[in-house]
Parts: sequence; structure tokens; C-alpha cells
Amino acid sequence: MTIAESTPIRSSPAANVEVRPKKALHITLWVVQVLLALLFIWAGGFKLVASLEQLAGPPGSVVLPGAFIRFIGVAELLGGLGLILPSLLRIKPGLTPLAAAGLVIIMIGAVGITLAGGMGLGALVPAVTGLLAAFVAYGRWRLAPIRPKN
Repeated sequence: MTIAESTPIRSSPAANVEVRPKKALHITLWVVQVLLALLFIWAGGFKLVASLEQLAGPPGSVVLPGAFIRFIGVAELLGGLGLILPSLLRIKPGLTPLAAAGLVIIMIGAVGITLAGGMGLGALVPAVTGLLAAFVAYGRWRLAPIRPKN
């Protein structure tokens, strides 16, 4: 038996099977990007328009300066837009994983603040959100990057 006889020949349908996981990953990343973008645009916008009294956490939680809360609101709003616009418009799509990485940093801080405030289970929400943002950052950076317009 020669090498040519023992090597399976790939037909056209087999080549399509190799492409499908990449397409599924691309779709999954888009879904996660859109959901995270909606979350961060809403959260950031709320931090910008709500009064500081409305933004105060429950009694016993960590008190943050109002200017810092507004800064986080701006960062979340811009990060949410950065998850979508560069990739959607295909203008500097490399900004999408950077926006996602920045949101990971914000979520690390949110987990720390939540734990410092004594709400252990409450830290799960920012932790999962941060993990999803990390998935988008790595996915758009390495696994399924979007090419810019020519």
C-alpha cells in the first residue's frame, strides 16, 4: 500500500465541515458582543444620567466618589460602543478586542468592590460579565478577527 492509497481524500463536503465551526464561533461572538454592548451602554448611560443618591449602593457597601462613578459610566458607555461599532463598520476593527479588554478591567474592579462590600454572591454577575468580555477580546483578537475595509 502506498502513501497515496492510505491517505483519505477530502471531498468538498468535508471542506465545508471545517468552515462551519469558524462560522459558528463568528456568530457566537457577535451575539455575545451585542448583548454585552447593550448591557454596558445601558449601565454606563444610567451612571451618567442618574443622581448620585440613586447610584449609592445598599447600606454597608463601599462608597465611591461621584466623579469616579461618572468616569466608570463614560468608560462603560464607550466600551459598549467599542464592542460593536468598529467591527460593524469594519473601520479599525482591532479596537473591538481592546474595548472588550478594557471592560474586563472594569469588571475586575467591580468584582473587587462587590466583594469588599460584603456581597459575595453578588460578585458572580460582574465575574461572568468579565469572562464574557474576555471571550470577546480573545475571540476577536485571535480566533475570529474581523478584517478592515479595504
